[in-house]
Amino acid sequence: MKNILVTGGCGYVGVQLVPRLLNNNYKVIVIDTCWFGNKLKKNKNLTIIKKDIRSIEEKYFNNIDTVIHLASISNDPSSELNPKLAWEVGPLATYKILQICVKKKIKNFFYASSGSVYGVSKKLKVTEKTNLLPISDYNKQKMVTEKILETYSSKIRTVAIRPATVCGFSNRLRLDVTVNILTYQAYKNKIITVFGGKQIRPNIHISDMVDIYLFLLKNKKVKGIFNAGFENLSVLNIAQKIQKLTSCKIKILKSNDPRSYRLDSSKLLKTGFKPKRNVDFAISELLNFFNKKKFKSNDNNVNLKVIKKLYE
Repeated sequence: MKNILVTGGCGYVGVQLVPRLLNNNYKVIVIDTCWFGNKLKKNKNLTIIKKDIRSIEEKYFNNIDTVIHLASISNDPSSELNPKLAWEVGPLATYKILQICVKKKIKNFFYASSGSVYGVSKKLKVTEKTNLLPISDYNKQKMVTEKILETYSSKIRTVAIRPATVCGFSNRLRLDVTVNILTYQAYKNKIITVFGGKQIRPNIHISDMVDIYLFLLKNKKVKGIFNAGFENLSVLNIAQKIQKLTSCKIKILKSNDPRSYRLDSSKLLKTGFKPKRNVDFAISELLNFFNKKKFKSNDNNVNLKVIKKLYE
């Protein structure tokens, strides 16, 4: 039974990934600050270490086969709140972790980057060869971390995934990502507020994101940088999809958000990976969850609100 270390394993993607790893007969060590709580169920093959990755220690990497590095200060507003913290948790901590990985002869290092490293692009196809033009600190941190990975790629198998905006249900639900928040607005208020609406957002279902990491574990020749987004939709188009299922109203307001890009994930698809879900599926499962649980959001569903509380 191989040992997997997951940083940020209690986060939005992590809490969906870890159970899947356990079900596939991996032993899992999670390192997480648990700022957003811990929704992972106890398991004899799961060890959770409540720790900041900035002070991570070598002893946690003993007998580890693969590191899946999810931990970061996620999204632009949270990163801008405390840039020093974001740079320390991002590129600097990753550099330290990679040094330990090489020293411990760990075989694989998978990194959760971001499709937003491309910034604003009017190209119909944004591939891995497209120039990176990050427009925020968060984007820049992801780009710099990728460069650090490249310097270690001759010593350890590294894979950087540039995911689109992740959507869909998670036990640590986020309501600060496009599909999720718009769906919640429709459920709660019967009206969706769209800022701008013409901006293109690539999307990936959270279960497909999890599938990618499992795919990488089984397909050891796959390495390098890969886009991961399979539906490029305008924000208005996403709202209209939700409207069809809820009969909610749509209110359009002006926006100064320039972020707009289309991800092309042909490189990933050529490896044999196949996505199984779409935005419609994400909307339906979220609505089912909201209605079944009579769900009410709280600060824990919005990254920025949690990060702000840390500094109050």
